[in-house]
Amino acid sequence: MPAAKLPRDFAELLSPAGRRVLAGRHALCGALANPRTRFVSLPGLIDKAQAQNLRYALERVLTGRLQRINQPIPPEATWNMTDNYGEALPKTALVWTAYLENKREAAWRAAEDIGLLALLRSDSFRAFAQQLASRPLKKKWGQQVLCYGPGDYSGPHNDHHPEDAEARAGYLDIHLSLASAAVQSHFLVYARAGHLTEMVNVARDGLISAYRLPFWHYTTPLQAKPGSESGARRWVLLGTFLYADATAVVRKHRTAPR
Repeated sequence: MPAAKLPRDFAELLSPAGRRVLAGRHALCGALANPRTRFVSLPGLIDKAQAQNLRYALERVLTGRLQRINQPIPPEATWNMTDNYGEALPKTALVWTAYLENKREAAWRAAEDIGLLALLRSDSFRAFAQQLASRPLKKKWGQQVLCYGPGDYSGPHNDHHPEDAEARAGYLDIHLSLASAAVQSHFLVYARAGHLTEMVNVARDGLISAYRLPFWHYTTPLQAKPGSESGARRWVLLGTFLYADATAVVRKHRTAPR
């Protein structure tokens, strides 16, 4: 099915509830303002027809233009151990991706041609993220696309970047999930109170997920409905936002009284 032209403004994707978030008139505004809240799953904020059209466009234009991430558990993670129960698991993953900030990516030109870059770079995307975070975000942010097929996953990791001065105190990820009807399930498991006890099925079309990083999480292998493996895909559009007041946050943490 051919895809219609994509909107160039994130605001055009939003449902009435999503537009109320953007305008600051929804109970979800400030959903990540509490530092103890690391993750929220937000259905119903993207218009269903817009989500379907966006997924059709990604299927039509980006399939075959993504790079494969294939990071298995390295043998040395087991055989180089010297202490019982001293294992350290590096990040593992099976997924297709494109970093949309890199013009040399095969997907970059295609993403630009269909208006995807304009959509993900629109001011309303940052404004929407700011409403969830309740704090200002930098005017430049990262864009990435992921595509999970049957069996694809991302292993346990925390997305902490201690070597980056602007990110070491935390940052924000917004994920727009676009799952085909052939997907049975794709779970995000994340930590609460130091244990990986929380789980949510993110295999929904038009689902917004917001992450206050860093925190421990992983995705389970994507499961297709029986007999529907060839059409089972979950696309994810990512925006990675740094806090505009990140330096102040780091300084506050250093000087706060104990």
